[in-house]
Amino acid sequence: MELDYHGIVIIVGAYGSGKTEVAINLALAMKQRGTEVRLADLDLVNPYFRTREARYVLRSRGIDVVLPADQYMHADLPILTPEVSGMLKMPAGLTLLDVGGDDVGATVLAALADFLKGKTPEVLQVINPNRPHTDTVDGCLKMRREIEKSAKIRITGIVGNANLMEATQAQDILDGYDFARRVAEAAGIPLRFVTVPAALLTRMDKRSIQCPVLAIKRQLVPPWMKAESLDFKSQI
Repeated sequence: MELDYHGIVIIVGAYGSGKTEVAINLALAMKQRGTEVRLADLDLVNPYFRTREARYVLRSRGIDVVLPADQYMHADLPILTPEVSGMLKMPAGLTLLDVGGDDVGATVLAALADFLKGKTPEVLQVINPNRPHTDTVDGCLKMRREIEKSAKIRITGIVGNANLMEATQAQDILDGYDFARRVAEAAGIPLRFVTVPAALLTRMDKRSIQCPVLAIKRQLVPPWMKAESLDFKSQI
């Protein structure tokens, strides 16, 4: 089972769910497969760990990154560039939108309603059961409803991103997969894929995971840590 995404894909989720790391790694994985990728940073509420922090590595891999103007790069302001509307009007390859956390961050999508009209974007809710407010199925469903109401758009799939940062173990991934499967079933939408830290891929039995897997190499890290080197040969 391989990841294969084209068209418009929108990444949403709770604060701390790891949605931006998912967006970055999905962009890199699809680019490696030869897909043209454009990634827009629409996180307009959280000043930390946004796509823009990884813009250099993304661009070095040939990914087109759409960001706020330089003078607003570190601002917490609701600024949408014409490039964003342009990439939605004429999507090519994979057009990824990394949206801010919770229902507050998702309100930016309501402003893009006219540009999304007539399109059928894939809207993926990233969930991490090891984070507050999404540690239960009901919590994830509540978050889904709140995001949909603010964004005025329907979530179409679930992404399981169970991790405890560098302390993540294989059992955490397997438990997280089971949790994500139950959330997807309760929501009546597909579980699109789960993430696994790349270093764990060769050390766990993946036969229990009946969906595609995205290998994650952390690019958004605190100043005292170094981002992981990029090598997606272990992608499954």
